[in-house]
Amino acid sequence: CHKCLTDLIPTTSIISKGFTGRHGRAYLLPNTYAHKPVPRQLVTGAHTVSDISCRNCGSVLGWKYVDAEEESQRYKVGKFILETKRVV
Repeated sequence: CHKCLTDLIPTTSIISKGFTGRHGRAYLLPNTYAHKPVPRQLVTGAHTVSDISCRNCGSVLGWKYVDAEEESQRYKVGKFILETKRVV
């Protein structure tokens, strides 16, 4: 975490480093803690997402894909985006 320096996830758990978040580059992850789902318009279309945060300090670090309107984007559902500017 960029705020409290808590270790979040092993680098071997990163599925893809080729994603874009609200604050720049992001990683696609298999699991972490998520908040209540909300609709959000992203670069790749309309999705339902849940923000994810550091379990230690509560800083928002990215989001979980809960649903995707487009069939081509459904492979992301159940996975997480971790924004690289939000981590050390």
